[in-house]
Amino acid sequence: MGTEKQRLNYVLFLIAGAGLVSVVRAMTLSFLAIKLQQSFGLGPAMIGLLLGVGPLVGAVVAPFAGSLSDKVGRTTVLTLTLLSMALALVGMGMAETVFAFCLAQVVAAVAVAINEPVSRALMSDVCPERLRLKYFSWRYTAINFGFAVGPLIGIAAGAASTTLFIIAGVVYALFALALHLWKVPVSQSAGAHAAAPRVSVLQSIRMAIRDPRLAFFVGGGTLLIAVYGQWSATLAPYLADNIAGGVEIFAYLVSVNGAVVLLGNPFARRFIERAGALNALVIGCVLFLVGELGFLASAGLWGLALSMVVFTIGEILVVPSEYMLVDGIANDRNRGSYFGAHSFSTIGNFVGPTMGGLMLGAFGGAGMFLLFAGFAILSAVLFAVGTRMPPPKASVARAPAGASEGATGPHLRGVYA
Repeated sequence: MGTEKQRLNYVLFLIAGAGLVSVVRAMTLSFLAIKLQQSFGLGPAMIGLLLGVGPLVGAVVAPFAGSLSDKVGRTTVLTLTLLSMALALVGMGMAETVFAFCLAQVVAAVAVAINEPVSRALMSDVCPERLRLKYFSWRYTAINFGFAVGPLIGIAAGAASTTLFIIAGVVYALFALALHLWKVPVSQSAGAHAAAPRVSVLQSIRMAIRDPRLAFFVGGGTLLIAVYGQWSATLAPYLADNIAGGVEIFAYLVSVNGAVVLLGNPFARRFIERAGALNALVIGCVLFLVGELGFLASAGLWGLALSMVVFTIGEILVVPSEYMLVDGIANDRNRGSYFGAHSFSTIGNFVGPTMGGLMLGAFGGAGMFLLFAGFAILSAVLFAVGTRMPPPKASVARAPAGASEGATGPHLRGVYA
């Protein structure tokens, strides 16, 4: 068993790696639509379709990858995922046909979908339970820092340039090498895995899906991601068509979002620690509701900026809280399966822009913003119901000795009050 200092050093390494690859990912993948338009002359409809395929495939593949990581090890799956991402980025940079570019883009989207749940599970494996919220919050900050800085680097160096994609691929490959060479400090007892029954990947996925708590969390997470995961894809066209100077205002709102995430995240973490994960998530959903109604009612920069502040505070409350709720119903044997199954909620990245765009076209801003407000409230209801559901009897019966703490988790204790 690794010492706590070794484990925390490893967690910091994972956080730093997440921030670094987010920078290079943001400086390349943020400009995929521009590259498809400039290099291949595609129209908006075809670009949207091609860029939507990868996330859909990733949402299906990620649960299998999460369960596989329970069997063969997190670092093995993560290393292969990072190498796949490196090759995909280089492939996108050097692609000379639409087919080659889209094939590489699908590989990249699947790699992103796999990386998230497996890396979260690895952090939970290594990080002491009492510190998980703190370090999950730091990881979220590092990733958002990457997405704040990455696009600026991409613009300064030439948006969608081949050189940027190759540099990004090299960075991913170096992180994969470092991950392979740095031995994981074991945090759980070796006996826990030895005592666990041997089940196949498909069986472990079925066991996770059969957990009614997780089913509600996946439903709620899908709606949440539909609200905040791709907000720029729906807010930008609304502002451009309905608000004077909408394009410039949108750029300011992106900066407001990034600044609030970076400055507010430490305060949000402390609030979550005091209020509990479920209470903080419900409050975040209410703030989403207020933010969406604010967007609808605002006609200028200051009203929209204030609404974005409220919306972003909801985001920094919801994201860590959701991770902690999923972590609270998992244990050392099935954490990869649970995070993997929960990653199916990333289909919200497709649902949000698609349904939001349809509502915007059919009913204007009122239809779109009210839809997202409704999603936020329904999500809060699903998470609240999910925390009150009992665990599946089969998984409780099979849990190894000492796993009960992980199965219920300190983050769920007290939320029933």
